[in-house]
Amino acid sequence: MLIGTAVRPAQLSERAYASTLAREYNMIEAEDAMKWRTLRPDTVSFDFRQGDEVVRFAEAHQMKIRGHCLVWGRDNPDWLTQGSFTPARLRKQLREHITRVMKHYAGEVFAWDVINEAMDENGNIRDSIWYNQPGIGVSGKGTAYIEQVFRWAHKADPAALLFYNEAEGEGLNRKSDAIYAMIKDFKRRRVPIDGVGLQMHIPALDADIPAIAQNISRLTALGVQVHITELDVSLPLDSNGQPQPTDTENQAKVYRDIVRACLANQDCTAIETWGFSDKYSWIGSHTRGTRGGALPFDRSYQPKPAYRAIQEELSAGRPPH
Repeated sequence: MLIGTAVRPAQLSERAYASTLAREYNMIEAEDAMKWRTLRPDTVSFDFRQGDEVVRFAEAHQMKIRGHCLVWGRDNPDWLTQGSFTPARLRKQLREHITRVMKHYAGEVFAWDVINEAMDENGNIRDSIWYNQPGIGVSGKGTAYIEQVFRWAHKADPAALLFYNEAEGEGLNRKSDAIYAMIKDFKRRRVPIDGVGLQMHIPALDADIPAIAQNISRLTALGVQVHITELDVSLPLDSNGQPQPTDTENQAKVYRDIVRACLANQDCTAIETWGFSDKYSWIGSHTRGTRGGALPFDRSYQPKPAYRAIQEELSAGRPPH
């Protein structure tokens, strides 16, 4: 089982951050350092410095590296989003990007989030520069652009595992049904896809664990792996920025149950949180300080009940099959 976290290279120079990361995890993923906005300062240049820093840290500590992400409708540079590209030119630009980035990290990044968040809450393909604004030449043809990107990615690095990564599709709903249908179709037609990333940003303490377990099972039955890719469980904070102690204990149960649901399935092969210390969680800025406390370590890198719950479940191992 791979236990990972998203990281920011700027924090790797902080001793407590780096030592906790190296001690506790065997997989890392760049939070932003491998996205278009960071990698692509202009139409022809690539800036791999931040991504390479993440890779160097991982290799120095014998950690696996996930790549995130090759294609997303957000976090793209202005020259791209405001460039008035034709579909033909955008298609060429995207293929060149995927090829150059994957070849740069070939042999280092073992798995890629090839496409991130391509569907809306109803399971429809989300409007984006890649799909239909203007798109890469298959606008209005459903998952055709997703299929094309996976085929390019496989050709660029045949050894890498290729994942479709999505938010709010962890349980059973319209979005997860659409993901399931897409993966089933892709596998039938031999589109090169190896897994599904379930982000699991949990916004409440009432996560539907049986539905999550059922979704993991039906996806893996199609012959793909599941990675839990961006797990955090946010809590309401009081005026002093602190959660209620009962919420912290209930949060630990949510973490425990999600880890248990993954361990129950042999093809759920990685669990990754979106950051590991509350000090650098995205939740605080995203909610203007009303929520937080979402990760296994507090702001001083001390383990919380959630950490102990994860550790206990991992120590128990997978149930016999």
